[in-house]
Amino acid sequence: MTERFTNAFEFPLARCRWLNDGDSFEAGDRDMVLVRPPAYDSPTTRGLLDTKTGVYWAVDLFATPVPGGEHAQELAGCVDQLDAEFWAGAMAMFALGGLSPWLTLVDPARFAAEVQRFADQPISTIISAHSPLISGPKVAEALRLAERWPTAECPPTPDQAALDIILAATTAA
Repeated sequence: MTERFTNAFEFPLARCRWLNDGDSFEAGDRDMVLVRPPAYDSPTTRGLLDTKTGVYWAVDLFATPVPGGEHAQELAGCVDQLDAEFWAGAMAMFALGGLSPWLTLVDPARFAAEVQRFADQPISTIISAHSPLISGPKVAEALRLAERWPTAECPPTPDQAALDIILAATTAA
C-alpha cells in the first residue's frame, strides 16, 4: 500500500509497521490483532480486533445506508434499530455494488469458510466506517447475512438516466 501512495505522500518508512492478517501489536494495555475481513476492496485491507474488549474495527465491511428523515439520528446508533429486511438488502447492495463486486464470482462454500474463519474470532462488537454499531446477537446475524453475498442478486448500477435525473434535480435548485 505504501508503494501505491508514494506518488502523492512521502511516508516516513522508519515509522511504518507492515503487518499482515493474524499479526498483532500492543497498544498500552491492549493486544490488537489484524484480521482481514471476508470481503474487502484492497489486498492490503485489514481490520483491527481489540482482544480486551472484543471490538473489531471493520474498515468498510457491513456498510449500510441509514434512512434519512426526522429519525435519522436515532437510526444511526445501532443496526438493531433498522428494519431487518432493509439492513440485509442494504448490506448486500453495498457489498456487491461498491465494496466487492467480485463476490458473485467466488465459490459460495469457500467464501462461507472465510466468513467462518472470521466468525471464529472473539468479536463482540463491530464498528464499521459505514454502518451503525453492530453488537451482541447482531454480530452473528451480520455474518449469516454476509455468507449469502456470493449467491445474492447484484443490484443494478445507476445508468445515464439516473445521472440525468440527479443533474436535473441539482441544477434546477
